[in-house]
Amino acid sequence: MRAAVLVDVGRIEVRDVPRPSPGPREILVRVQAVGLCGTDLHIFAGHANYNRDERGRPIPLAREPQILGHEIAAVVEETGATVRDLRPGDRVVIDQGRSCVSEGRSPACEYCAGGDSHQCERYGEHGITGLPGGLAEYVAIPAVNAVRIDSARDPAVAAVTEPLGCVVHASDVLLRTPARYGIQRGRGGNGRQIGHVLICGAGPAGLLWVQYLRSVLGYDGLLLVSEPSAAKRALAERFGAETIDPTVADLVDVVLARTCGRRVELLVEATGSGQIFASIAPLVRKQATVLLYGHGHAGVDLSVLNQLQFREPVLLSPVGASGGHEPDGRPSTYVRALRLIERGSVDVAPMITHRYRSLDAVPGAFTGDHAAPDYIKGVVTL
Repeated sequence: MRAAVLVDVGRIEVRDVPRPSPGPREILVRVQAVGLCGTDLHIFAGHANYNRDERGRPIPLAREPQILGHEIAAVVEETGATVRDLRPGDRVVIDQGRSCVSEGRSPACEYCAGGDSHQCERYGEHGITGLPGGLAEYVAIPAVNAVRIDSARDPAVAAVTEPLGCVVHASDVLLRTPARYGIQRGRGGNGRQIGHVLICGAGPAGLLWVQYLRSVLGYDGLLLVSEPSAAKRALAERFGAETIDPTVADLVDVVLARTCGRRVELLVEATGSGQIFASIAPLVRKQATVLLYGHGHAGVDLSVLNQLQFREPVLLSPVGASGGHEPDGRPSTYVRALRLIERGSVDVAPMITHRYRSLDAVPGAFTGDHAAPDYIKGVVTL
């Protein structure tokens, strides 16, 4: 089969590689669509390598090339001997993580047993930790990692289930964490409710957060989004946010003005920008909640934490799309995220600005398009 293989930092080659065979508990899927994520771009650029040896050291790409792609929509091609609830032709989205639950290990580790499968002690991820990902014609995965698509949704749209699942998980963490201010009435200390939210960044993550807050959680307070891109600001406004262009206005001044000097009770950092991280302290109210959703805060001295620490914030750093499992073992968070997309509660189609119609287009997708002014999210379709 063909696959787009990351053979070195900054270099992807389309190659013939062995087609996997599914084990007894697995299915072989034919990939239809793969979303391109910031994590893929970080790995490609050499800013991160999550394929590690037993001592936690990164394994060089020259020794173990990688097939990226973890936001996957596919069609079942073949089922393993013990799989009874899926059949060839079923359309599915994929949880890329292999955990105790998906591997059928007993007893499960403490994290899987507690519903936090993304922190599994023996966790592995297709397309991230060295396991072959979706930028290939076929992938073999545990059958319970496949969630059936019950609608005629475009595979490119369905592939956005994974990033939405990460927002669902992060929101669950936010809702259950004790804090002075709650996103829903009665959830904060003494029933204090969040009335001012700032989302830093209107990339795919920030745009999903805007929709989730408005359409799923029913948040009706002030929702500000800071974003330099005009195209992204326009989409954030369409989804119900008030936007700020930080290149023409001082972000702190605008937040102080719009909150009447109160600042925000919830800040969602969705950029991964070190410069944004350095400016969080004057944006948030004392004992606010700061949700660190973006990754890659490079080039900033730890002293930026000093002023933030004085404000005694609740710092949350949820990762991935954990969230327990359905009775049949399927990941609950992915099920919830896919149903939100299928019902139209979260509209992800407008975020998809670039489509790549074959694996041959993948090298170009990683080397230039993502920096275009109108780029929000790219999806490879096969």
